[in-house]
Amino acid sequence: MVVKSDTDYSTAQKWRFTWEAQSHTPTLRLLLFTTDATFNPSLQCHNLSVKLISPHSVLSVAWSDTDGAAPSSLSVPVPRVLVDGESPVIFRALSDHIEAKLCLLLPVNHPILSCLPDDPQSLLPGSSGPLKMQSDVESLSSRGEVDFYCRRCSFQLNRYPLRNFVEMPSANWREVADNWFGACCCSFGGISEKLVVRYANSYACSQGICLLSYTSVTLCKDDLLECNFPEVCEQKRCNSVADNLADEIVCKATITSGSTKESTSTCSHTGQGICSFNENSRFGLNENVKLSVNLRHEVSMNKPDNGDFSNSHPDSNGAEDVAIAPNCCVHETSFLGDENMEILGNKRSFLNGFLEDVFMARSSNLSKDIDWHEFKCPQCTSLLGAYPCCDGLAPVDGGVRLFKCSISTCVPIGGPGDMFSKYTLEKMFANQLVEFASDESSFRFVIRELNTKLPVLQIVLLNPDAWSCFGSCIGTGDEIPKLQLQPIIKVLFSDCITGAETQLRMIEEWATKNSAENIFMLTQQVEELVRLLMLAKDKYPPSCGSLQRLILSSLQR
Repeated sequence: MVVKSDTDYSTAQKWRFTWEAQSHTPTLRLLLFTTDATFNPSLQCHNLSVKLISPHSVLSVAWSDTDGAAPSSLSVPVPRVLVDGESPVIFRALSDHIEAKLCLLLPVNHPILSCLPDDPQSLLPGSSGPLKMQSDVESLSSRGEVDFYCRRCSFQLNRYPLRNFVEMPSANWREVADNWFGACCCSFGGISEKLVVRYANSYACSQGICLLSYTSVTLCKDDLLECNFPEVCEQKRCNSVADNLADEIVCKATITSGSTKESTSTCSHTGQGICSFNENSRFGLNENVKLSVNLRHEVSMNKPDNGDFSNSHPDSNGAEDVAIAPNCCVHETSFLGDENMEILGNKRSFLNGFLEDVFMARSSNLSKDIDWHEFKCPQCTSLLGAYPCCDGLAPVDGGVRLFKCSISTCVPIGGPGDMFSKYTLEKMFANQLVEFASDESSFRFVIRELNTKLPVLQIVLLNPDAWSCFGSCIGTGDEIPKLQLQPIIKVLFSDCITGAETQLRMIEEWATKNSAENIFMLTQQVEELVRLLMLAKDKYPPSCGSLQRLILSSLQR
């Protein structure tokens, strides 16, 4: 489809446009600006008119430089949205750009749009939808055998095809299981201890097993090609949790039914009693009370028992064996049996998430006893992930985390069989940032280098749910491009990778004053993130490009 224009191609290319929409308002906003810094639309665009040419999905913008002069005009392609053709176009000329607003029949992400035969938000060739960060276990398992490749050079990373995929539990798994860990009187104390121990001790990276999280896959170091790691020193085990025994060492409950004496809960690590129960307390035993809960473990025939916490749960049919006293819960030592309640030294760290995801680590998931080393492609040396170390260079748990944005599941890279093609550093960061903001109710963040802990990026989340697209205006005879709004987050940022000491001090003061959340990332990741932010800032005219000494930019979700 061709649209005539009084502006030639070279002139049109100097004019850039950005369309924006909010997820909750039926308005589409246009920012139209030129690369000519001397042009002032508010002074030079006389008799400005903006009209929507509906059949062609084009917005025509015309003006004259002086009264009586021949008009200049631009054609701006309109993205695929439901525009209200009966509502007038609202526009104005500002110092460095022209702003226009179109009324929509519905917000761009309204659920009803997905039911239309011709969905305006249906994906076009080359466009990509929002990244839904969910488990890829099912899709990977359905393939049968999977190999991983470096996204940059196509080097195969694993020795043998992988067949077993397990979802790695979230770092806050203890928080979402309050009823199991003593948050109320129905916590089944003995069972919870048994599950915690089994979970902690069985968490390890075994050959042939791939652990998946939102942002990475964890492979056993022995499954990787051309990678030699030193052996872990047995005499220097990681003990990241020694300072917080109450939270990170599971205790063995020894309770004598019907006894008139106090029963002591003994710590299996130190052998010392740390808490006591009296029969008159709400945890006291009643000899007429019986509590029997059976544990069921569902293990797939083709997967070894990896001790996934999600595979261990109380039998839902065991209610008939439970007789609960009116005011308390009852715990018996029979729950524990003869199972060893000792948590191995290098496994305790995972109980607080110290060995969990490292793509974007938070303060609660870091330990002073664990260092994270970069893992690079053996062939092209590009950054692929990281692994936790303690007193050396060997992975503490034998596993290497590979970021999904750095690897592929097929060759050629990005082909139809690549199950990680939707993952990019930009989208992964944006999704995690929105999740952190939701968790902490904070929109101010300081990105710090993972090992040095120095601030490298200051960022403020302005809008976590916006839609946008951008491009150049079209000239005479140009084909009208089909535009698709992409989900984005809008942010303010300041790069301080090479900042002076005074700048770092100012950021620390800003972080303290505004209670900013700390996020820890590897240097190379932050450098790439800053590059993406700097490119995206050019989507906005200079007058909209900064606020409170921070630069306005955006990232795709």
